[in-house]
Amino acid sequence: MSKYLQLIAHPQELRAVLQWAIWHEPLYPRDPSKESDNLKRCYELLGYTSRSFAAVIEELAPELREAVMLFYLVLRGLDTIEDDMTIPNPVKLPILRSFHELLTKEGWTFNGSQEKDKVVLEEFDKVIYEFSLLKPIYRDIIAEMTKRMGNGMADYCEDDDFNKKGVNTVKEYDLYCHYVAGIVGEGLTRLSVSGGSSDPRLLENPHLHNSMGLFLQKTNIIRDFHEDLLDNRKFWPKEIWSKYADSMEDFVRPEYTETAVHCLSELVANALEHIPDCLYYLAAVKEQTMFNFCAIPQVMAIATLELVFQNKNVLTSHVKIRRGTSVMLIMRATSVRETYNIFQEYCHKIHARNTPKDPNYMRISIACAKVDQFIETIFPTRKEVKEKIAKEEKPEETASTTEVLTIILLFGGTLLITSSLMLGVAWFFGARFDLAFAAIKENFLGIADAARDEL
Repeated sequence: MSKYLQLIAHPQELRAVLQWAIWHEPLYPRDPSKESDNLKRCYELLGYTSRSFAAVIEELAPELREAVMLFYLVLRGLDTIEDDMTIPNPVKLPILRSFHELLTKEGWTFNGSQEKDKVVLEEFDKVIYEFSLLKPIYRDIIAEMTKRMGNGMADYCEDDDFNKKGVNTVKEYDLYCHYVAGIVGEGLTRLSVSGGSSDPRLLENPHLHNSMGLFLQKTNIIRDFHEDLLDNRKFWPKEIWSKYADSMEDFVRPEYTETAVHCLSELVANALEHIPDCLYYLAAVKEQTMFNFCAIPQVMAIATLELVFQNKNVLTSHVKIRRGTSVMLIMRATSVRETYNIFQEYCHKIHARNTPKDPNYMRISIACAKVDQFIETIFPTRKEVKEKIAKEEKPEETASTTEVLTIILLFGGTLLITSSLMLGVAWFFGARFDLAFAAIKENFLGIADAARDEL
């Protein structure tokens, strides 16, 4: 019910949801009647594990759509094994390190997970079969990314210091995010380039797709603080949070709210610094559906980052952007220009809430300014737009002039009426007109003083 009330309270979002539901048509709609039962089941598994990703994956061009869908399910299976704390390490570690080999093991499934996405592992034989039908180049990319991610996850599972104390330094924070998200960005980039959807030069600049993954992952880590703390997971780097408290558990205590918000700001600043790379990457994605696929998670991330900035509710609950907001972002993020506009709007909102009382004020201000600078470099503001902005700023001056004229007319009218009455009274009673004019003069000066005070 609360979701419907939110839509009613935000009419623009309600309109966007209705427009999407009634008129949206994919560029490449799926045709389930031409799909095998096995492939249809894989798409169903995709929908079970992620509604948001399922929506954008299903709208990709057909060939790339199946490769990306299976890549997602493979990584979802891998992630489910890694997340499941009920699986002992002697069982978990060999599976993580050999998961890429299991992709060619016909009929393999796993029934020992208690995670919510366990259905992917229980029916993984279907994923393996469809994986075998992909082009060799797609299979090789997915297998290589799975191998690197699985070994990275296994390394962290074996790291007792990481399991007990969490991430220590910012460098380790970046490395962890690389393993769980940056590698995904690399795999998707290689699939996209191989399918002709993106500029091959993206592969010559690996920091770009790495930043795409890091920006998404860091935003999720910031937002999921409370949920992770309940699960005894600590992904905020100690190098940052130790400046503000003796332990991360302190942040949920009321007396630490202000310092916790300052810590939150530093993490937001760290994430903001990846945005120019993300914007550069998006400009190199050529095919429309792949652009949508890449841009939508990014605009969701900047909207989420703006939501969590200086938001103390992050410390005690799970916050997320409204569904209506998500739909509006999906509808807008269909071009480089409009996607840049979205980033600019949310960075401006962050900058507007930024306060000099925050020790990270300058760093956040600089990060937001760099986003503006980058966008201005790609899309310089045209002369006519600048003139329009200048005109839009003038109504305040016009309004103040109108206000002055109104006050003058009001007080002038008051003076005229009062003077006429006084002269009329003087004439009626045969009084001296010089005294009447003196009174009028005094009245005028009083009215003038009142007008000046009003202005």
